[in-house]
This record gives sequence, C-alpha cells and structure tokens, in this order.
Amino acid sequence: MANIKSAKKRVLIERERKVRNNSVKSEIKTYVKKFKDALATDLAQAEEAYKALTARLDSAASDNVIHANSAARKKAHFAKLLDDAKKK
Repeated sequence: MANIKSAKKRVLIERERKVRNNSVKSEIKTYVKKFKDALATDLAQAEEAYKALTARLDSAASDNVIHANSAARKKAHFAKLLDDAKKK
C-alpha cells in the first residue's frame, strides 16, 4: 500500500473503476451470448439483440471501458454474422 495520501486515493479509485469496468465487460459478454443464441433460432430476435448489443458496445466505448476501435470491430463482426444469416 502506498504511503502518500494521493497515492492511497488513486488505489481506491482504481479499485472502484476496475469493479465498474469488469461489470460492463461482463454485461457485453452476456449480450453477445444472447445475440448468438437468437441468431441460431430467430432472426427477428437476433436483430433486436444486435441493436441492444451495439448500444452496449457504444456505451462502453464512450466510457473508455473498451477502445473505440474494438467496439467498432465487434459491431462489424456481429453485423456480418447477422447479414449472413439473413441471406440463408
């Protein structure tokens, strides 16, 4: 543990951020699973799940939980999966 007051505060703030960031990342993973499950069963549900997933990714990117390019890459990947499923 740090000895300087400001360093102690930084440690506490980083712990709080880590908890929040891990929560957001876990939520994104949950939405990814929901999207993939919906994609396997029903396209209408998959489209709704895709909208929710992209909203979560954009929110996480705007809060700097994940990098903006990472969010864009994931959105493009899932959009391609959705388009391929529509073509079948």
